[in-house]
Amino acid sequence: MKWRVYLSGEIHTDWREQIAQGCAERNLPITLLGPVTDHAASDAAGDGLVATDGGFWRDQQSARVNQIRTRTLIEKSDLVVVRFGEQYRQWNAAFDAGLCAALGKPYITLHDESLVHPLKEVDAAAQAWAQTPQQVVQLLAYTCSSACAD
Repeated sequence: MKWRVYLSGEIHTDWREQIAQGCAERNLPITLLGPVTDHAASDAAGDGLVATDGGFWRDQQSARVNQIRTRTLIEKSDLVVVRFGEQYRQWNAAFDAGLCAALGKPYITLHDESLVHPLKEVDAAAQAWAQTPQQVVQLLAYTCSSACAD
């Protein structure tokens, strides 16, 4: 069985690449999915629709277009990893975690210990909390070793 794992959240560091490399090194049967990580492209996702003067309505159009991808891929995933970084508040990541909880989709949070208190509700609904991409790879390897034996 090949698992589909959606990597949600922070786009400013290489955590996705670290997880991809760790999965490849362990030859895990995993397909990694994720959002558009090009910030400018994501912000412009709805620009081909109704012309706006920018600001609120441009953000609304693009957010809705981006949700087509995000929701579809989360629904098709077996597991979601939600990364919260230090530098920016990732409201979209918190929304994705809430979507996972509402759908009954298992998820792992990935964040530094300094965010334990502000993310206590998000972590409480998660199946695991990791502090490094390497810990995520360990969790994936363990999960696949027992669940992917079919």
